[in-house]
Amino acid sequence: MTDRIWQYEGYLPAEERLRESLCTLGNGRFATRGALPECVADDVHYPGTYAAGCYNRLVSEVAGRRVENEDLVNLPNWLPLRFRLPGGRWLSPDTATVLDHRMTLHLDEGLLERRTRYALGAGRVLAVRQRRLVHMADPHLAALRTEFTAEGLTGALEVEAALDGTVTNAGVPRYRDLDGRHLTRAQTGTAGPDTVWLRCRTRTSGIRVGMAARLTATEPVTAPPEPARAVQRLTLPLAPGRTVTVDKTVALHTSHDPAISDPLQAAVERVGAAEEFGRLLASHRTTWAQLWRRAGLDVPGEPGRILRLHLFHVLQTLSPHTAELDVGVPARGLHGEAYRGHVFWDELFVLPYLNLHFPEVSRALLHYRHRRLERACAAARAVGRRGALYPWQSGSDGREETQQLHLNPRSGRWLPDHTHLQHHVGSAIAYNVWQYCEAGGDAEFLHTKGAEMLLQIARFWADSATWDAALGRHRIRGVVGPDEYHEAYPGAERPGLDDNAYTNVTAAWVLTRALDVLRTLPEPRRRELVERIALDAGEPERWEDVSRTLHVPFHDGVISQFEGYGDLAELDWDDYRKRYGDIRRLDRILEAEGDSANHYKASKQADVLMLGHLFSPAELQGLFRRLGYRLEEETWRRTVDHYLARTSHGSTLSGLVHGWVLARCRRAEAWTFCQEALRGDIADLQGGTTGEGIHLGAMAGTLDLVQRGLTGLETRAGALWLDPVPLPELSSYGFSLAYQGHWGIRLRLTSGQLEISVPPSDLPPIDIELPDRAIGVQAGETARLLLTDGHGT
Repeated sequence: MTDRIWQYEGYLPAEERLRESLCTLGNGRFATRGALPECVADDVHYPGTYAAGCYNRLVSEVAGRRVENEDLVNLPNWLPLRFRLPGGRWLSPDTATVLDHRMTLHLDEGLLERRTRYALGAGRVLAVRQRRLVHMADPHLAALRTEFTAEGLTGALEVEAALDGTVTNAGVPRYRDLDGRHLTRAQTGTAGPDTVWLRCRTRTSGIRVGMAARLTATEPVTAPPEPARAVQRLTLPLAPGRTVTVDKTVALHTSHDPAISDPLQAAVERVGAAEEFGRLLASHRTTWAQLWRRAGLDVPGEPGRILRLHLFHVLQTLSPHTAELDVGVPARGLHGEAYRGHVFWDELFVLPYLNLHFPEVSRALLHYRHRRLERACAAARAVGRRGALYPWQSGSDGREETQQLHLNPRSGRWLPDHTHLQHHVGSAIAYNVWQYCEAGGDAEFLHTKGAEMLLQIARFWADSATWDAALGRHRIRGVVGPDEYHEAYPGAERPGLDDNAYTNVTAAWVLTRALDVLRTLPEPRRRELVERIALDAGEPERWEDVSRTLHVPFHDGVISQFEGYGDLAELDWDDYRKRYGDIRRLDRILEAEGDSANHYKASKQADVLMLGHLFSPAELQGLFRRLGYRLEEETWRRTVDHYLARTSHGSTLSGLVHGWVLARCRRAEAWTFCQEALRGDIADLQGGTTGEGIHLGAMAGTLDLVQRGLTGLETRAGALWLDPVPLPELSSYGFSLAYQGHWGIRLRLTSGQLEISVPPSDLPPIDIELPDRAIGVQAGETARLLLTDGHGT
């Protein structure tokens, strides 16, 4: 296998869900899982098509309570294409003998190819080759070419293609007690001898969906009427060694699309004007080639192959087409129904990568947050605070979408969900605003929407802080940190924890950046903004005070995850590993035993150590100095060791963060965690979760680990700062990036040398800051710098 393809040999029902997720095709507007077209949704297969931002809200009865959930909707299935010998069963790998089967994902060209040979008895074989694309140039089109070749067989083959409007959301077993019937009012019809259509709408959000399919073959096509399914049938002649081809071209529109009137009319017109498969494939390949150039990545060996797959799925979820939409970063991509398609803090791991390749996409994703700023301010008012309280889980309109109950599959119990107290999502949004503007030099965004979000998030943190006279410090109480194992103190009646270190330090950072923005805004704009948000004259002074006096708890010479963490019991990790093997979801294990993770020094994922992911060692020390604490290098090392020994890595983000932190500490163990981050989805390390959708934050985060983590790359103060980390396992790598208007900058690190190439342009030179010197690289120049122990010399 090369780094240009991703391939699966043989048919293994137990692996189908995983393969379907990892073979998903998309274009940033919609995506379709890699299910076989002849297979329906069942316990083995799950075809699913999802359009970015297409949500619907339903109420279900669960555990005696009415609960409301908003879901990313599984849209009508455009894939169905089944076949059989006359009078026989429809052929599929589950109903017929499979001689061989191969699925090949061609990453360079965004193409999924399947080859299957079915044994039909008496020496007869039907070979099926299919090539599938979700068009990257025209984001409303998809196409499927099917080639049938008979071996030792003469006769007819019946083929049925369909658009299926009977689908539901049923891809996540633990959600099956919830109502998943999101589509209604399905209607079908024909639009010519070779074209059928289907229209429907979502039940409560009222999003109209129009889909049209054109079937092209050498034989005539019929379209018998069926309720909620637009069906097309034809009969193909088979002869030994002869290949017959059927092309299915599909157009999808929704009422969310810009510049259309009726989605159905738009879909019918688009599929009617669509070119034949070969030409569609050519324009699709060209667009993919352009994306790969912009996101160029050169990492050798197996890590490079996996990183290329990760980049492929990031681009399919968040492409330049996404910049036209009002959508956020779906935590599980457009690849499945886990987390209900919601937007969490995963953009914290995604935008830093996009900023340096697709800044227009980053800007659009920040616009999604700004459009929901008013809702966030209303949420803050509802809890008696000023400023903006962004939701932990967001969907269509920015209200809190975190479920009220979640199911523990081990115990079968529905439990209260308190993760909506993860208010640190606001700091993640502020961080992304700042990083985007630093990387792209987008002063217009910073001075308008960016400044407004930063100030309102800062305002929330300042208003959340209460003064503790005994401590002589401000405190933030009643929150949940990134580690979701701890939602309350042992025996407490109310959820929430006090002084989560990550929350408090990032809040101090937000307050500091907001003050920077206020100071540097052009005076007319500052006045407008102050008037717009009714900023009191005394608020900046309070922000300054709080940003220097927030409490950070310590115990035993390390940073405490939260106040009181040091008083919790130690867990017998060896015993639990011996009894359960995989203890990534230790919280579920303990709850099923009648215990709780709240009692123990045990973390699901990086919490305190997230600070080492967001901030370089120098910046983190500076933050602690501002807060009145000395963060010695040895204190940070002890803190890293403390939490390494007490983290179960129940999130795919955990290995990523630990690898990043250890790399910055220049520790040999870094590569172990980097490998876990790389393998998270391809090896399904979370035990079946990848089949419900890929983990987009972890995938983008591994790319950013190479781009910023290992290079020590920062964009600040108008310069590119580099402080490379030598990892023996990855001694040579390169990538391209965009920075401050320069496109196609190439960085290449080899043992002992850093090479920076800036393409010709009329732009000013790029300032490069190394630990021991600063240089400028002119447009059209290449600089080669010798490195010793990871530093410039």
